Amino acid sequence: MSSQGVQLHIQDKYVVMENGILQVTISSPDGIVTGIQYNGIDNLLEVEEDDLVHRGYWDLVWSEAGSTGTTGTFDEFKGTSFNVIVENEDQVEISFTRTWDSSLEGTVVPLNLDKRFVMLRNSSGFYSYAIFEHLQEWPPFNLPQTRIVFKLRKDKFHYMAIADNRQRFMPLPDDRLPDRGQPLATPEAVLLVNPIEPEFKGEVDDKYQYSCENKDLQVHGWICLDPPVGFWQITPSSEFRSGGPVKQNLTSHVGPYALAMFLSAHYAGEDLVLKLKPGEPWKKVFGPVFMYLNEGDPILLWEDAKQQMLSEVQSWPYNFPASEDFPSFDQRGNVRGRLQVQDRYVSDKCIPANSAYVGLAPQGEVGSWQTECKGYQFWTQADEEGYFSINNIRTGEYNVYAWVPGFIGDYRYDVTINISEGCEIDMGDLIFEPPRNGATLWEIGIPDRSAAEFYIPDPDPKYINGLYVNHPDRYRQYGLWERYADLYPDEDLVYTVGISDYTKDWFFAQVNRKKDDGTYQGTTWQIRFKLETVDHGGTYKLRLALATAHLAELQVGINDAEVDPPLFTTGQIGHDNTIARHGIHGLYRLYNVDVPDVLLAEGENTIFLKQAINTDPLQGIMYDYIRLECPPSSSPS
Repeated sequence: MSSQGVQLHIQDKYVVMENGILQVTISSPDGIVTGIQYNGIDNLLEVEEDDLVHRGYWDLVWSEAGSTGTTGTFDEFKGTSFNVIVENEDQVEISFTRTWDSSLEGTVVPLNLDKRFVMLRNSSGFYSYAIFEHLQEWPPFNLPQTRIVFKLRKDKFHYMAIADNRQRFMPLPDDRLPDRGQPLATPEAVLLVNPIEPEFKGEVDDKYQYSCENKDLQVHGWICLDPPVGFWQITPSSEFRSGGPVKQNLTSHVGPYALAMFLSAHYAGEDLVLKLKPGEPWKKVFGPVFMYLNEGDPILLWEDAKQQMLSEVQSWPYNFPASEDFPSFDQRGNVRGRLQVQDRYVSDKCIPANSAYVGLAPQGEVGSWQTECKGYQFWTQADEEGYFSINNIRTGEYNVYAWVPGFIGDYRYDVTINISEGCEIDMGDLIFEPPRNGATLWEIGIPDRSAAEFYIPDPDPKYINGLYVNHPDRYRQYGLWERYADLYPDEDLVYTVGISDYTKDWFFAQVNRKKDDGTYQGTTWQIRFKLETVDHGGTYKLRLALATAHLAELQVGINDAEVDPPLFTTGQIGHDNTIARHGIHGLYRLYNVDVPDVLLAEGENTIFLKQAINTDPLQGIMYDYIRLECPPSSSPS
């Protein structure tokens, strides 16, 4: 605590905010954080050798309308105008803006940008948020990414923490340089062959190994031991992030970097690139997020950061942002209700949607929240009885969406929900009828949108990240795709219903096999099962729920591996890149395949699942869950 109020010092090229606890220096009118002074350290941020570039900035990536892919022009968008919004002893809020006009067309993203920094009295940290605005008459464009980046001092911050069981001392950025690191299959992955600290020799460093789902991505950061100081990035709400609660984003990684990700296409690809159409106005507030600093016993800094995160969550929506574009508590609305599942092949009665993910997102098709990035989303998890409450929703028109662990498919309430200031909407009982035609003949996996329950091999000993040895997230090890060929050098996976165990016998990703000549071979997996009788009165249904796909094509054959054309094909799907980025899910996809009775035989049957595109080791799919259903009129046989 400090008795000192907040002070703002305006100089020619810099402005300084301080409150007796910390001091933050920001370039003006650029709006780049150049210095953070705290607990006797003159600057927590890395200083480049030329002493001109410090590391605390907003950035974005944009491209012209019609561009494809997820890349574009990088813009560390610097302000051209500085303004004081609030200045008193309790609060300072300052603004750095860049406005757009037609003379800039083709050279600068067509957005008005207003990035703001806030410091409060007795607060051990500072906040930042930004307002992006695109006017209707301006050119359309694509926006794949925006974020805040802090690069901390590499001589000070060596210990990283992103979860209770995901924290460790980290390699140095110099360890990734060519004389110390060996590049691997992707640019982000480096094998440390001659690191400065010998303990890291033989480890793989890859920033994607530290990804986190939005719902869990609330606090992460770094600890300095001398003196003991923590730097934490706290995000109290995901309402402004794209992609919903299980979208994965980067956190902290070697640099040492701490990121606040708002828009990104990671683990989804171009489907999650924001694309504004001609004549489409758009405005969005990203943040505020909190950069929190603490000091004391190093062992306790992480626990303290988590407590501060909870305090920030409880304070959301904040009452201090001065922008009229950030609505306060009393300008928002609330929705509650109960979700139940109706599946008569599981129960005659409705089943409470235990732990269902329920959310409000902009209006769209069933499941469209997965790729929604222009508006705001508000999510919660229902309790064991299916009751849910979603609070502090911005005004506007939404659909209610949901998905329920244990059941396939997506729910959408078809009536538009109009949120007004101060509204309290009780939706009563909502009924989700998951896709179902008949009784279950057999199933493989757990319908939870993840491949984590399947067999995940030990990594190649030369590609170890020590953090994930004996860790529940064992899929985060590098190079696991190469283990498929080790385990299945000549023949592909065969799974026998009733005998095989999917936790041991179903490889977590269907990938290509590398051949001796360096080319790649598509793989065809088999599911073998027996039918005592075949119901010739109807059509069987094969449900294929995919946890992710990357430049893949899944073809299905029944009792004929070479049938042409196949019974079913997805066509080329996916740009999720989940396999390369050590994830266990990307975008969820559900395919429902009609299986004519004439294709099945009494006795032995085989379903062939062929991944047909084979130009790359990182192509493939992960299954979430597979089920074969009887025709509606029959019982399992």
